[in-house]
Amino acid sequence: MLNLQLPLRLTRDEVVNWVRSIEPQLKQAKASGQAIAVDASALKQFDSSALAAILAVHREAQSLGLAFAGVQGMSATLQSLAQVYGIEELLPSAKQ
Repeated sequence: MLNLQLPLRLTRDEVVNWVRSIEPQLKQAKASGQAIAVDASALKQFDSSALAAILAVHREAQSLGLAFAGVQGMSATLQSLAQVYGIEELLPSAKQ
């Protein structure tokens, strides 16, 4: 399984660069048929762009024909933000 690590800070200022930075890893995952998970345990400073980044990974996994294994290490704040936006069911907990 490919674990994509979210950075310490992920706001609208950083999200585009982060999504671009993981493209090689996503291509590698496709080549090997790996499931993709997101590790949010390092994420401390974020806005709703962090959720958008996770959803982008989810969509990209699906478009590549790969399983989205979920999200590890979601803080209570990030989980609450997902609930506010009504997307918590799209962000299952990843099994480690």
